[in-house]
Amino acid sequence: METSLAQRIAAHPSYRELKARRSSFGWWLTGAMMVVYYGFILLVAFDKPLLASRLGEGVMTLGMPIGLGVIVFTVVITAIYVRRANSEFDRLSDEVQQAMSAPAPAQKGGAR
Repeated sequence: METSLAQRIAAHPSYRELKARRSSFGWWLTGAMMVVYYGFILLVAFDKPLLASRLGEGVMTLGMPIGLGVIVFTVVITAIYVRRANSEFDRLSDEVQQAMSAPAPAQKGGAR
């Protein structure tokens, strides 16, 4: 990629907005996933009796649905990211791509 094109993309307002929103949203989802995952790991490490407590008269313990909840949470936040990427992020990306498809503005002092 030529340097002037990279500079034009980096300077485009839609690209800057896309970069900021995607980064911010990604960090929020990462934080949420870390809280859920490490919360579960901390429960396993420090409160095994709670996770080993039986639910009803069967063999199901509290740890099993909580572990399943961690997996379901992962799928849900992935779906949330995909939905936002397919709408908002793709729209911004298309705006940048359309702007870059237009001819580059004439440079000052160039050959005539």
